[in-house]
Amino acid sequence: MTYSIVARDPRTGELGVAVQSRWLASGAVVPWARPGVGAVATQSFVDVRYGPAGLELLATGMPPEAALARLLGNDPDPGVRQVGMVDGGGRTAVHTGADCVAAAGHATGDGVTVQANMMERATVWPAMLEAYEQAAGDLADRLMAALRAAEAEGGDVRGRQSAGILVVPGRPGARPWDTRFGVRVDDSAAPLDELDRLLAVARAYEALDEGLEAVAVGELAAALALIERAAALAPDDDQVRLWLAVAVFDSGDEDRGRSLYRSALAVEPRAGEHLRRFAAAGQLPGRERLVAMLTGEPRR
Repeated sequence: MTYSIVARDPRTGELGVAVQSRWLASGAVVPWARPGVGAVATQSFVDVRYGPAGLELLATGMPPEAALARLLGNDPDPGVRQVGMVDGGGRTAVHTGADCVAAAGHATGDGVTVQANMMERATVWPAMLEAYEQAAGDLADRLMAALRAAEAEGGDVRGRQSAGILVVPGRPGARPWDTRFGVRVDDSAAPLDELDRLLAVARAYEALDEGLEAVAVGELAAALALIERAAALAPDDDQVRLWLAVAVFDSGDEDRGRSLYRSALAVEPRAGEHLRRFAAAGQLPGRERLVAMLTGEPRR
């Protein structure tokens, strides 16, 4: 008993699923996606097999409508299932079984399908589709807009408990297991608020990862900009702050770098050891002395 959205971003090729439910850990069973192949939401009285089996069928090139029809044909109780599918080309298929708990229904758009059951009112899924289609931002932003719109229409008649967002990349060469965002809230009184927070942290770590890659190849200006962005997205994360300290210190602003380092150290007293071990493992080539200076180790 859930509402969800499955979509493909035509600009980037990203595929994603977002879900919210008054049930524990809906993000662990409803969303499924594979880069370049498709995305599936399986809900109502959930048969998880629709997710992995649906992706396998889509991977063969089978259109979503045919893939979904095959899965429903092999299901002894299709009346209680609700499933949405989008393939790597943006084709959609959706099923709301006749025995799903009211209010239940679905709507589709260009490369997007929304589905909901046990909703307070039948305006939930049209509002989700409209919000997604009108929202700005990347795919994750637009998926979140759809979830917020569902809540604004009353959402799940039982209340709220869990949520999740899964977004996989659309870039050429992405591997089957690659994800861009995979965040979920298993049990919360305000799951969408917590999902928003986790999505911001996930974006911060995405920027941090890119920043550390830039450090590794000596692109210091790019690294500093990326890690500054990470810190702005997750200002309370001491690990992000620690790496910002390194980048700022490396840029020549030693006073600010030391201040940031002390701030991270106050939260996690092992922050210095973190950096020293990272450098000792060869992950900061040429910056071993910098780490020693920043963490207060004597020069050698």
